[in-house]
Amino acid sequence: MSFLTRRALSKIRNLHDVERLARRKLPRPIFGYIDHVAEDGRTQRANLTAFDAYSFLPKAFVNVSQIDLQAELYGKRYAVPFGIAPMGISSLSAYQGDLVLARAAAVRNLPMIMSGSSLVPMEEVAKVEGADWFQAYLPGTPEGIEALIERIKRAGFKKLVVTLDYPVPPNPDNLRRSGFSSPLEPSLRLAFDGLIRPDWLCNTFLRTLWKHGMPHFENNHAERGAPVISRKAARDFSGRRHFDWSYLDLVRRLWPDTLIVKGILNPNDAVRAHRAGVDGIILSNHGGRQLDSTISPLQVLPEVKHRISNIPIMIDSGFRRGTDVIKALALGADFVFVGRPFNYAAACAGQAGVEHVADLLQREIERDMALLGLTSLSQLDPSCLYQPTINGLEQPLVNAVPVAEEVNS
Repeated sequence: MSFLTRRALSKIRNLHDVERLARRKLPRPIFGYIDHVAEDGRTQRANLTAFDAYSFLPKAFVNVSQIDLQAELYGKRYAVPFGIAPMGISSLSAYQGDLVLARAAAVRNLPMIMSGSSLVPMEEVAKVEGADWFQAYLPGTPEGIEALIERIKRAGFKKLVVTLDYPVPPNPDNLRRSGFSSPLEPSLRLAFDGLIRPDWLCNTFLRTLWKHGMPHFENNHAERGAPVISRKAARDFSGRRHFDWSYLDLVRRLWPDTLIVKGILNPNDAVRAHRAGVDGIILSNHGGRQLDSTISPLQVLPEVKHRISNIPIMIDSGFRRGTDVIKALALGADFVFVGRPFNYAAACAGQAGVEHVADLLQREIERDMALLGLTSLSQLDPSCLYQPTINGLEQPLVNAVPVAEEVNS
């Protein structure tokens, strides 16, 4: 490990630190892309304040000398109850970023979901031990969907995650304010932003150009996509306005292995996805990147879990502390996925950075479990949490969404 890497790791003591470090490390447009939230950031704030609605009820004087954080998901036992969420174009923030994330996940024994908008061919990432999760933005035609699924099968992935909350790209005003656009538009300002970050310029961007050429969107379709600077790149993320549930039914018929949907927030949508035969649901609002003024996944988690109890209900969006993960597990989540901090860690310190951040989060969860008087994840349930009364009246633990129908088989 180099001196610079060790120095970077010494500055990262929690998941907030790695964001601050990445802001100084990355060019303004690249950091702006990762940090982007839709419009006025109300959804992002909702993700954070949702955790504040719950307080812990710890148990005292419990023997917590042995704490088990292992979690089983789809027949595999992971070291921790969290994994790495899919993040697009991570190879612009870290050299071969998708491979960095996948290799770190293999070492730490946690799942990593490869993004369909990545810049490394899926076939290369699939060679990494344990890298069998792939997230797809479906092409706009049945023929395109079938061809992409065949490619994912050939690559060797066993878990397909289909993102549903992306019929159109989000409002780009904040992205453009940071200097980022898709496609990337060469300009004097973009060149200046890169020049004042020489470490990123030499070790990420120029290294990529020298060894691999101009980055392309590699995995949106069955064939290689457009370069990141091509005007054709925008077309790779359009053409989904007409999607309806029949397209998910089509994917279920085509995909023989584990099928998971991501981007669900409405409990009725969760029930419909369950009817389509999915094997899991990731509650998500895209980390606040897509639609502003959206409810937090944590707020709908109890209701979705109440109505669907026979498949894993997973969650992402806004997780930064071990206490955040514990609250979600106590409310019924089977697993938690974390995104941006791992991207920042890869940018700041490569694979060692990703492993370091995973270790920090694991140690926070273990410490918090001990302070709660709990020794295994199976002991987490709503009785561990408390919601203060409102206007002196006792409130239910969860403000339930009206129940239309339940799936509890």
